[in-house]
Amino acid sequence: MTKSYIAISYGQLGLSALFILINIALSWILNLGLGKNLLIASLRMVVQLLMVGYILQWVFTLRNPVLIICVALAMTIMAVISSVNRTRRRFNSIYWNNFISLLCGSFLVTGFTVSGIIQVKPWYDPQYLIPLLGMILGNALTGTSLTLERFTEDLISRREQIEALLTLGATRWEAAHQTIREALRVGMIPTINSMMVMGLVSLPGMMTGQILAGASPSDAIRYQIVIIFAQASGTAISTMGVVLLAFLALFNQKHQMTDALSKQG
Repeated sequence: MTKSYIAISYGQLGLSALFILINIALSWILNLGLGKNLLIASLRMVVQLLMVGYILQWVFTLRNPVLIICVALAMTIMAVISSVNRTRRRFNSIYWNNFISLLCGSFLVTGFTVSGIIQVKPWYDPQYLIPLLGMILGNALTGTSLTLERFTEDLISRREQIEALLTLGATRWEAAHQTIREALRVGMIPTINSMMVMGLVSLPGMMTGQILAGASPSDAIRYQIVIIFAQASGTAISTMGVVLLAFLALFNQKHQMTDALSKQG
């Protein structure tokens, strides 16, 4: 039998702020200089989550697939901006490349998860589609930002070696293959590491939330396994797409490395 969950009041929410105040106090006592950043980050997080809560209440009432897809596209655009802003290097098509990669990775995986695995009817039910897409996008944007950061920085640091290989007759793929492989490995590390310790060291947020809401632990675990597999797949597709598109943008068809990279700020 499903148990009812314990609702949290705004007073209890305010009481939880004591945890952050402890962190700010420790920063002040130890002269770490983190107090201001902790305060700003906490306030932003609270405002953003409260806004999202009210927005989701509206989104969950939608039954128009076009409107729901528009919400999903808006989430993807925000993920693109966040992903690019985490990288220090820029090139002309970096936003478009991220958009294509995150769109393909997240939409394909979310669509298959909702329609093929969970078999939600209708497939665009926002109660399932939007949270699943959000979790997959969140992991994918971390992967794409790490991948792009490593790829572009390695291109700068290994430029002479790469250009020497190109001069000796190597193709652009042969010259950049090691850099691409390392960038993909770095982009997938957070996902792989979290999978390694899940259940032993950490309990995932979604599973914990379901259990606190009264769901059976076995049901929550099955959902969580599906989500983790979906996140890993979405991250892999997105990181592979973004690094390959960046490769095509930074190496021309004459097997030359271009000067398109610039440093942000």
